[in-house]
Amino acid sequence: METWDAIRARRNVREFTDQPLSERELARILEAGWRAPSSRNWQPWDYVVVTAREQLRELSEVWRGGGHIAHAAAAVALVVDDYAEARDREIAAYDLGQASLQMMVAAADLGIGSGHSAVADQDLARRVLGLPEAKIVRYIIDFGHPADRPLKPIRKPNRRPLEEVVHRDHW
Repeated sequence: METWDAIRARRNVREFTDQPLSERELARILEAGWRAPSSRNWQPWDYVVVTAREQLRELSEVWRGGGHIAHAAAAVALVVDDYAEARDREIAAYDLGQASLQMMVAAADLGIGSGHSAVADQDLARRVLGLPEAKIVRYIIDFGHPADRPLKPIRKPNRRPLEEVVHRDHW
C-alpha cells in the first residue's frame, strides 16, 4: 500500500480474526514506533509487546473500554516514567501520540488493523507487564487482522468537512 492509501485506510478496528501477526509484521510496526519523531529526540518511551492470549485478556481489563485487546493478535503498551512535572507529561504525551499513529499507519500499510485504549488501572497494568513502580502505561495499541472487512482507503470518512476544519491565515 502507498503511504497516502495507508493513511486513508487506517481505522479503529475492534474485532480481529484468530490469525497471528508474523514476526516480520510485528518488527515493522515496532520499528515505526522506534523511528517516531520526539521532542528534542527525547524518546521518553518504552514499548512492551504482548502476544500471549491470557496476558492480552488480563490487559484488556485496565480500561473499561479495552475489551477489544483480549481478542487482538498483539498489543503494544506505551510506557513512560510517571513524570512529576506537567510539562514533561505533556511533551511525553505528544511524543507518544506521534509514535502511536506511526505504528498504526505502518500496520495499515500491512493490512493490519489497530485500535487504541487508555489505561485507568495502573496497578493491574504494572502487574500484568512486570513494570517497575516508577513507570506507567499511558496507552495500549492493539493489532490484528480485521474480522469485519479488510482495510482499504475510505472514500467518504465520517469527519467534519475539511472546509470547516481548516482556517487559512485567520479564523
